[in-house]
Amino acid sequence: MPIDTHAHYVPPQLIAAIKSQGSAIGVRLSPADGGKEALAFDYGFKVRPFFPRLVEPVAERHKWLDEQRIDHQIVGTWPDIFGYGLPREHCIAWHRMLNDTLAEWTADNARRFSWISSVPLTDAEAAAVELERTAGNGAIGVIISANIENVNIGELPLDPFWHKAEALGLPVLLHPVLSSAVPRVGKFALGQIAHYTYDTTLGTGSLIMSGVLDRFPKLKLLLSHGGGTYPYLAGRFDVMHKRMDKAGQHNVAAKTPSAYAREMHYDSIVHAPKALRFLIDIAGIGNVHLGTDYSFPPADMEPLDLVRAAGLSKADSEAISDGNPRKLFTRLKQ
Repeated sequence: MPIDTHAHYVPPQLIAAIKSQGSAIGVRLSPADGGKEALAFDYGFKVRPFFPRLVEPVAERHKWLDEQRIDHQIVGTWPDIFGYGLPREHCIAWHRMLNDTLAEWTADNARRFSWISSVPLTDAEAAAVELERTAGNGAIGVIISANIENVNIGELPLDPFWHKAEALGLPVLLHPVLSSAVPRVGKFALGQIAHYTYDTTLGTGSLIMSGVLDRFPKLKLLLSHGGGTYPYLAGRFDVMHKRMDKAGQHNVAAKTPSAYAREMHYDSIVHAPKALRFLIDIAGIGNVHLGTDYSFPPADMEPLDLVRAAGLSKADSEAISDGNPRKLFTRLKQ
């Protein structure tokens, strides 16, 4: 019974809530090219138009899941719409809206879907409160971004949030986000190919180097897109950890960075059998979980085929697609 641990959805309940209540908290729908709609925030940020699969009718999502032989999908919202530039109270209200509407949609479709919440990370205490509230409302994990308004996630004072996530045993999906224009990635899909994986790598490196994993050793951190380039660069992380001015950078990381590789979790979205086998070698078979990133252009649209092409044993294939996700997401009811 394969489980997709990394997917996205924007439910119709959210669109309706934005139309009726969004303007009060600085969020609105705005016309976009081709007759599409996009989300705009009063602080000046306008998101790309909604991708068709991101807002598709649930019957279309069911059809694809059936075609790919996936039994269950864990969905989170679209990280591009986290709205971290909103004023504090508006940001808190916005994430409540994101979570309440996704919870409502998932409750109506609980046989095939579970959900993970988002939190207003610009305020660590408020984020912890919202995490606990959503856990009580059915969330089985939480999705966060690798940077908050272009500051690496590990460089922010978020210990109250990390403590709450650890205490609740909720997996934390670390996801890249692009909140401002980046030179040199506008063509050739380089943003999707390189920048998003780069953002995941920076976020991961900042969490390791700032000691978050030392302070919260039971934190269940799930890295998007196979961990970005962290698994491949683990040796380079180690070299610089040894040679950098640790005192000047606040005594970073108690252990060498590669030692944390098997203390984290990774989705399988690496798009090549050799890359998947390398990830398993670095991370350990028990830390790799089936994922798709469904809704977006770089999604793995045939994830079980990738696992099969990697030449794994039946037991290892089933661990990635079913056993590991169930062990990680302990609140999963399926």
